[in-house]
Amino acid sequence: MDALNDKKAILNRLKRAEGQIRGIQNMITEEHDCVDIITQLSAVRSSIDRTMGLIMAENLQNCLANPVDDSTEQAAILQKAIDMIVKK
Repeated sequence: MDALNDKKAILNRLKRAEGQIRGIQNMITEEHDCVDIITQLSAVRSSIDRTMGLIMAENLQNCLANPVDDSTEQAAILQKAIDMIVKK
């Protein structure tokens, strides 16, 4: 998959999550059952986590496929990517 398709896929995931959030807002307004709301919130969180994983994986692949010439700088870039993954 190329970068343009990756970007479209990520944006589509975010738009879907945005729609889910709006749906949850409506559920709260309409006083739906707490369990149903929490279930939907959990689904959104899971969706966002997967999207973050895709973005981090793409970033890491880019770091490895296109290394910078300075090995110290490359190590710092890779460490930053690793820190993002561990922080997640």
